[in-house]
Amino acid sequence: MAYSAGFTPHPKISYAGAAPTGVASEAEYLEIGLHAPAADLNELRERIGAALPEGVDVLDAVEASAGGLADRLEASLWRVEFANVTVNDLQPLVDGLLARAQLSVDRLTRDGRRTVNVRGAILSATVDVPPKAEHAIMETVVRQVTPAVRPDDIVAALRLVAGLAPDAPQWTYQATRVAQGPLDKTGGVGDPLAADRSRRATS
Repeated sequence: MAYSAGFTPHPKISYAGAAPTGVASEAEYLEIGLHAPAADLNELRERIGAALPEGVDVLDAVEASAGGLADRLEASLWRVEFANVTVNDLQPLVDGLLARAQLSVDRLTRDGRRTVNVRGAILSATVDVPPKAEHAIMETVVRQVTPAVRPDDIVAALRLVAGLAPDAPQWTYQATRVAQGPLDKTGGVGDPLAADRSRRATS
């Protein structure tokens, strides 16, 4: 790994679009600067994976082309699985949220309360129910904006649509980022490393 110059060198590694605390993710990306080109990217991937904690897997490694990785991460596909909300309860709330021209929530940060425009970042949202289960699953494509709209912001917005008071019982849910990348023509989330993979295949 390459290090920066100066009095206190730091490893050249950057996380692009890192997921917020408290969620699961299947689509995290990082850039690592090397002091020399890697002869075998598969070997590099295995070596990095061996140094990571159990449960954190490196799925692929590619040689970066021109342009920053962060610029390719336009949106995320989130799957939010509710433990105590049925599909019949959730569907009208999602429809109500999508029908709004704007809906913001207040997020408590270390610098005080901050207003986040949730509706402006949501590009699509659907509700599904897994087989042999009563609880609901929402999948939503969320544009990467500043400040970032997190799954807990979306859940808070759904509670506003439901008219729930702040002291009402909270919903139990698990959020997972399924994909992260550029928006395709259908409004879905594509592979941010597609161009790098193509270049590797033709080299």
